[in-house]
Amino acid sequence: MPRLSPTPDGRHFLPKYRLHKASGQAVVNLGGKDFYLGPHNSKASRDEYDRRIAEWLAAGRRAPDPSARSLTVVEIALPYLAYAKGYYRKGGKQTGHVRTVQRAIKVLRTGYGCTPANDFGPLKLQAIQGLLIDHGYSRSYINGLVGVIRRLFRWAVTKEMVPESVCRALGEVRDIAKGRTEAKERAPVRPVDAETVESTLPFLPPVIDDMVRFQRLTGCRPGEVCALRPCDIDRSAKVWAYVPASHKTEHHNKQRIIFIGPKAQKVLTPYLSRGPEACCFSPAESDARRKAEMRASRKTKVQPSQIDRSKCRPKLKPGSHYSSESYRRAVVRAVEAANKDRRQGRKKLRLRDLEPWHPNQLRHSAGTEIRKKYGVEAARTVLGHARMETTELYAEQDRQRAAEIMRQIG
Repeated sequence: MPRLSPTPDGRHFLPKYRLHKASGQAVVNLGGKDFYLGPHNSKASRDEYDRRIAEWLAAGRRAPDPSARSLTVVEIALPYLAYAKGYYRKGGKQTGHVRTVQRAIKVLRTGYGCTPANDFGPLKLQAIQGLLIDHGYSRSYINGLVGVIRRLFRWAVTKEMVPESVCRALGEVRDIAKGRTEAKERAPVRPVDAETVESTLPFLPPVIDDMVRFQRLTGCRPGEVCALRPCDIDRSAKVWAYVPASHKTEHHNKQRIIFIGPKAQKVLTPYLSRGPEACCFSPAESDARRKAEMRASRKTKVQPSQIDRSKCRPKLKPGSHYSSESYRRAVVRAVEAANKDRRQGRKKLRLRDLEPWHPNQLRHSAGTEIRKKYGVEAARTVLGHARMETTELYAEQDRQRAAEIMRQIG
């Protein structure tokens, strides 16, 4: 067990720089092994100590030892998970990619947790691909998990936990190609038509209703409309500019600007009379508005015991802002309520059920409409894409125009 000394901030402890009396050399114990640094108290020994400690910390408080036994897959996976929890963060919170890392590690641990990491080769990775296909996962999801496993071993190479040859061999395993496998294909995200959205709006809470309208007009992402704050909006020009504090591609050093036109400004204006750093669309405000409407529509007299029926310590209470998931759930519930209402009047009006949709489809709808009117370059600029290929995925091609051309020349 190495002797430990505190760091200058007093919070962490490092293996101590010590004197080896028999030889007069400085020594440090890392991972149960003594490393001699040179003459005690010499500058060279201090520099060697700093180098050894830096390598030890970079390796996750583990001393690299080429002669040591091969670590198991689970022994390199767990440190990588700790690294991923600290690395994949935005706005001080972990991103959704951490859950993907956890799922990939669970797959690894189930089948090959006790396997030496040096022995984990392409055949084992292909076996994991086959296992995931048998479980019925989609092709893109399987490729995502396999990509995490490759990055895990690439990270382990940088920490000298496995030799580079292991990582290089795993890189030769190709992703599953479309149409070349039994894995199912995930349905692409399609635009949602205006009629479906308009039929859903009456069943949404007023705050969510305005979020949907704002997103349709601006083409922003669900997370961007949820995080909208007055301080993020530049209102100096006729067209306002919204610069999100955090967005999807900020780690690529990309700037995101969302322009807000007159129609979207009209939707947003009632939500700007609050603190500059408070989110415009608040679940707590929506819940308070819902209760006020219920109280106003009440027909019987309010009893004294019913004036304030809120719990002192509720297990769940509305937050200060919506998340992308809570926003999506609200839309899903509204579609279900709309379909229930349509079924009740189906015999008279013969109404069909609305197709389920989610907020991300509003971005695709905006991209399609902009492309149809102003071209693909305009759609790319408004949606904030760096590459035209990405815009092609979001904006459906104008098939009516193609059909009209072929009607004339074909």
